[in-house]
Amino acid sequence: MSQKTSVSSGQTTAKPLAAGRHGERISTLISSKRAKVDRQIGLELFRDMTLGRRFEDKCAEMYYRGKMFGFVHLYNGQEAVSTGVIGAMKRQHDWFCSTYRDHVHALSAGVPAREVMSELFGKETGCSKGRGGSMHLFSQEHHLLGGFAFIGEGIPIALGAAFTSRYKRDALGDASSNAVTAAFFGDGTCNNGQFFECLNMAQLWQLPILFVVENNKWAIGMAHERATSEPEIWQKAAAFGMAGEEVDGMDVLAVRAATQRAIKRARAGEGPTLLECLTYRFRGHSLADPDELRAEEEKQFWAKRDPLKALEKDLTSESLVRADELRAIEKEIDAEVNDCVEFALAAAEPNANELTRYIWAED
Repeated sequence: MSQKTSVSSGQTTAKPLAAGRHGERISTLISSKRAKVDRQIGLELFRDMTLGRRFEDKCAEMYYRGKMFGFVHLYNGQEAVSTGVIGAMKRQHDWFCSTYRDHVHALSAGVPAREVMSELFGKETGCSKGRGGSMHLFSQEHHLLGGFAFIGEGIPIALGAAFTSRYKRDALGDASSNAVTAAFFGDGTCNNGQFFECLNMAQLWQLPILFVVENNKWAIGMAHERATSEPEIWQKAAAFGMAGEEVDGMDVLAVRAATQRAIKRARAGEGPTLLECLTYRFRGHSLADPDELRAEEEKQFWAKRDPLKALEKDLTSESLVRADELRAIEKEIDAEVNDCVEFALAAAEPNANELTRYIWAED
């Protein structure tokens, strides 16, 4: 059965009317069971989150300068979810399935920034060979099962990966087959049929999968609490007898701890977990969104909970790192992001003679 496990950085305030019920929920979470990290892990988390933030900022710059085209949905503000979940898993062993907001998931999974940026520019050097663009990043090497433009599309794909892991172990006798799959999706997906059907199948077959709800309050322009009869998504796990947790999605250490608990259950054959991460996107739904629906007071409430600033405070207050070390990492990341833009701009366009390649399996 689902149990409410509230994990956060311990911030408590009066009920934030401007932030609505979403803000009330995150403000009343009790600090407990946050992950303990050493210096090395702390620096890795900070670097991954910084790469995600600076990469997305650069995407916005390129888009508004007319260098990048198509639909582009940025991840600013939600970095603690990607880093907290994927950073607790095994790269190139476990599997990851994303949405149209997939750039940072790809980076956290280890896809090189050059390949991600190249894909956004539609170049041959992109991780999807320029065929996918912003919403369809894919890398077999890095076990990234894809970004999906329509909500809910990726959940059955992730379920299939989890089933494969279990089938190899139970039916084919491969004792080493213990890969776990993380399926990322937003709050707007949680009233769709794929969500309920796949939760049912995952629990029925005790599949090693983590359903990660990135609840950023807004499904394009629809506030979450206006679109669903039960805004606390994690509680829907109870209908299937599944483990469910609610976590502060602006706190990477809270997300990491919840993920570690879910992975332990999954690898032990104890089935799936529904993890609802309360988070907030700092930008509009996409770069074409003027972001006029959200109140300024709401944006300010969440800006004060910036996951990067929260992690820096954690690391420096524990004397694990110095602030100047973090500034040096930021400079390194800026250089890496500038390099990937230069690389992508100079890269070759896909060959027009190969227009139909990759539609059918070649091997």
